[in-house]
Amino acid sequence: MDNPFVAQAELALLADNPRDALRIARMGLSLGGDDPALLQIAAESASQLDQNTDAAHYWQRLGELAPDDAQAWNGLGIALQRLGAVDEAEAAWRRALALLPDDANLHTNLGLLLEERGALAEAEQYQRRAVALAPDSAPILTNLGDLLAHRGRSDEARECYRAALARAPDFATAHCNLGVLLADQNDAVGAEAAFRHALALRPDFPQCRVNLAQLLLAQGRFDEGWPLHESRLARARQKGEVPASATRQWQGEPLQGRTIIVLPEQGYGDEIQFCRYVPWLKSLGASRVTLACRPELTSLMQTLAGADQVVDQDQGLALLEQHDYWTVLLSLPLHAGTRLDSIPAGQPYLHPDPQRVRRLAPLLDGASDDGALRIGLVWRGNPSHSNDEARSLPALDTLAPLWTVPGVRFFSLLKSRLPLPPIPPALPLVDLAPHLGDFADTAALLAGLDLLISVDTSVAHLAGALGCPCWVLLPARKTDWRWLKARTDSPWYPATRLFRQPQDSDWQAPVMALAAALAQLRGAWKT
Repeated sequence: MDNPFVAQAELALLADNPRDALRIARMGLSLGGDDPALLQIAAESASQLDQNTDAAHYWQRLGELAPDDAQAWNGLGIALQRLGAVDEAEAAWRRALALLPDDANLHTNLGLLLEERGALAEAEQYQRRAVALAPDSAPILTNLGDLLAHRGRSDEARECYRAALARAPDFATAHCNLGVLLADQNDAVGAEAAFRHALALRPDFPQCRVNLAQLLLAQGRFDEGWPLHESRLARARQKGEVPASATRQWQGEPLQGRTIIVLPEQGYGDEIQFCRYVPWLKSLGASRVTLACRPELTSLMQTLAGADQVVDQDQGLALLEQHDYWTVLLSLPLHAGTRLDSIPAGQPYLHPDPQRVRRLAPLLDGASDDGALRIGLVWRGNPSHSNDEARSLPALDTLAPLWTVPGVRFFSLLKSRLPLPPIPPALPLVDLAPHLGDFADTAALLAGLDLLISVDTSVAHLAGALGCPCWVLLPARKTDWRWLKARTDSPWYPATRLFRQPQDSDWQAPVMALAAALAQLRGAWKT
């Protein structure tokens, strides 16, 4: 006898109502036990609703019931990857491929997972096999293009995108990803055209809107860039980083006598850069401004004007209902109408804690030669950052030209999540990392230094916020939009100077320029 729940659940799914389909399938499973058709409907519905834990559960049960069902193992792989269970997802896809070794989608799915894990050579093998099996698939050609771009093989990547678009001219993803490649190659005109073409085909394409926004913001075209940049919140909502509902999200309404909480987003550097807008919020007449931040920044943010209360991120989410509005830091430039000539660049807006300065000062006094310049160094960023390979120096000895400048003493402010090679004793470099508990400690040490030399990390933003002189080494590829294009200064941080790679992977040129500038600074230094 046919299961009546299957027919009802199928109708709901066909009517594009996965919530009802899942409810009916669950009811049928609870009353009648495991039915393969109901398990599949439940798994597909949960996947559409982004309920990936449930989707994985139902796909797993279906796979156990029907071990030769490659679709079940593929669905399990997709759900597990979304949950971050990459080992289990890989096992599921390999099992599916053992059942269907000539399935192009299974090859491309496994290739995408291997790329995510950093196994790029193996990932390319699977992506090329997928293309061989489905040479006319624009999505599969685009996946291979993305991988080749990731591997730095731009010409091959571009050909893949062109091939994808030759087969599917209206495939917005290929236009968007081609735009990213062109932007990385500093073809801003071509990149903008590609992004706009993608958005003409698919106006509701949040990542493409963000890509276009960052391209425009890097050019200082803030009027158009800030509104487009709001599309980044779609992904932040999916990841649970901001409230899922837009209810009471501040959109520039009058704040006189109202309360507002400001939530963090993205990285530490972003919080440090954009917390400058909190005093502006208070100036609008808000009766209470609460700033939520990551725990490592809480003590530092206590020194910021305009915040009536500073709490950590978890506390902030618990306090949402006690405020009239919520907002996020990177939305504030939009509501402030920020242009290049109106960036609130008054320095400093963050301050070192005097007690910490006194406690940590001996670390600098005891190690420094009389009259020597005290220079802080940060040569690597967070390894989990998407562009860390390009923005970080390959090794400490990349900075070797600096050691030849006389009358200078260097201090490492690099606090890494990964083990680093020990600093050679012969170098004029004192490691301060063991004394860095949070950003307030770093701020206290920066207060005692004459200059910070850093790659693009949060410490560079911290120096800027403190008004400390800072020289930043920037990569040629995927340069963060916050540093704008082709400038040696930063309107966000007046005491900051920029040293840019002339081409990808060439750190020698900017480091030599930096060493020459350091020698000139030392020569002019008053002892």
